Parts: sequence; C-alpha cells; structure tokens
Amino acid sequence: MISFIVPAYNEETELPETLRAIHSAAVGYKFEIVLANDGSTDATAGIGEQFGARVISIERRQIAAARNAGARAARGDIFIFVDADTRIGPEHVRGATDALEKGFAGGGCRLDFDGEIPPWGKVMFHVFSVLYFGLNLGAGAFLFTTRENFFAAGGFDEIYFAGEEVFFTVALKRLGRFKLLREPALTSGRKLRMYSGWKVFGGLFSVLFGGPRGVMSRKKLDMWYGGEREKPMS
Repeated sequence: MISFIVPAYNEETELPETLRAIHSAAVGYKFEIVLANDGSTDATAGIGEQFGARVISIERRQIAAARNAGARAARGDIFIFVDADTRIGPEHVRGATDALEKGFAGGGCRLDFDGEIPPWGKVMFHVFSVLYFGLNLGAGAFLFTTRENFFAAGGFDEIYFAGEEVFFTVALKRLGRFKLLREPALTSGRKLRMYSGWKVFGGLFSVLFGGPRGVMSRKKLDMWYGGEREKPMS
C-alpha cells in the first residue's frame, strides 16, 4: 500500500486541489492519505477529512516534524511525501513505484509553478533548477521512498527548519541510488507572486550560504513560516 503523506499548515485554499490530484493519480493502487496538520487555525483538518484523509494533529510548526509525524502514523509500504500546495499525476505515482521496484532507495521529481510568476522569478527558478536538480537532489514538494528506507535513513532531521529535504536526500543516497523523475510536479508559485525579488533572493541566499546553523531556527525563515497566504481569485 502507498501512504501519501501531506504536511499542512493553514492550507485551506490549496489543499482541495492537492487531494483531488492524489486521488486521481492513485487510481488502481491501494493507498491512504495521511494529513499531518501542524497547528492550522483554518479549515485544513476538515478539508482533509472531507477527502478521506486520516488527519493527525501536531503543534510544532516545523515541516520536518510534520512529515515525520505523518510517516509514523502511515500504514503503507511505500511513502510518498506531497506538499499541500503541490499537484501530482499518475506518472509520478507510476514512476515512484517503478523506481522502488528497480531497487532505487528513493527519489523525487523536478518542479514547475502554477499560474504566472514574475520574469525575475522565472530566471531565478531556472538557475536554481539547473544547479539543484543537476546535483540530483530531491525537493520537499515531492519525495518518495519505502517505509524501510525512511526509517533506516532516520527520517527528516528535526534540527532543521528548512533544507531538511537535502539532508534526507543525502541520507537516502547512503542506502542506494536516488531517482529524479523526468516529469515535473506542479507546485504553487505563490512565494514568487507574494514577495519581492530581493526578499526571495535574500531568503534563498541565507538558506544556501548561511550553513546548517542558518536553518536551525525559524529566524530569517519567515517566507517558510510567516503564515502569509495568497488570496484566492474571486
């Protein structure tokens, strides 16, 4: 069985499409959805229940802790982590299961953004993608592995408040090969629409060049933990 693990904080706007996409992508598979609701104050938990997810609640406000809590509650043999603002398709489920059957320790996929993003965002994301995915690293929006490998790798390191997917990818690579699927998943471009180029660049620069200590607290990580949400189109 596949366990789709979805960490979420105040995602009532994005979550319905994410869960619809998972249901469509997983047709033909035995699966469950585990929604790790991390301190939401909106309708996130209720939406999860409406879509048949098993909702677990924590109060950590940390993405690594939410993913780990979802994994501990999951019952499947395969874990697929999908962020609450990310849409996957059948090709991602098929690609993940095929890779694991072929002996890969885990994997992820490239990403595309939904909607329009500013021109500077397109340039920045292109450069990021070339460098990041060129290193065969997994993005947190979509990651997969087996139950056995997840716990053997130690899960997501809760020392970190951002960049935890990099350390998790490295841990999986110690267990075997890591597969990046060719087909990109569609994730929200809201940060590039909500924040200025300087704000986004400064945040990424701090994470990339601040070293591990720079992501060991929420300080300077307000783009990830500030809680601002894009207003839905009327």
